[in-house]
Amino acid sequence: MLHRGQSTDGQGGGELTVPMAWLYAEYIADELLRSGDLMPPTSFEFRAGRDALALTVFLSDTEGELSGIRVITQLETWLSLTAYDQPWQDWVRERMAELTEQAAAAGGPVPDLELAAAAWRWLEETELLAPDLNAVPGGTAGEEEGPEVWTPAWQLGLPLGHLAISLF
Repeated sequence: MLHRGQSTDGQGGGELTVPMAWLYAEYIADELLRSGDLMPPTSFEFRAGRDALALTVFLSDTEGELSGIRVITQLETWLSLTAYDQPWQDWVRERMAELTEQAAAAGGPVPDLELAAAAWRWLEETELLAPDLNAVPGGTAGEEEGPEVWTPAWQLGLPLGHLAISLF
């Protein structure tokens, strides 16, 4: 628990560090997904989409200038990063490593980066039961919607985020 007069790194400093960049990225992702009305906001699929999209927004902000004015100009960048044929997960790993290195060089933890890392861990480690998009159509008799497989959350969230951007 933080008390007045403590910083988030546990040292006295009189200031509470608020992870505004991450919170803003998460807000943008949430608004894009809600406006697309693609999934119930209480579903794990929605969370996967929001986290994947928030990571995309947060990590693509190389100038540290997240602002409402720039959102419209960033839509094309986010679309290209989340496209099906792009190695999004490799890009996330590289950007997270870069930012972690920069934080270490600066001498301390960065709350925004910690929240982004937690979201990335959840997306990588969590599997959700989803339709098998690689299955042969009409493959298994008796299944109304086709076979389902356990899929990493990021693999479900990424196309959902991409679709939400496309619909905006």
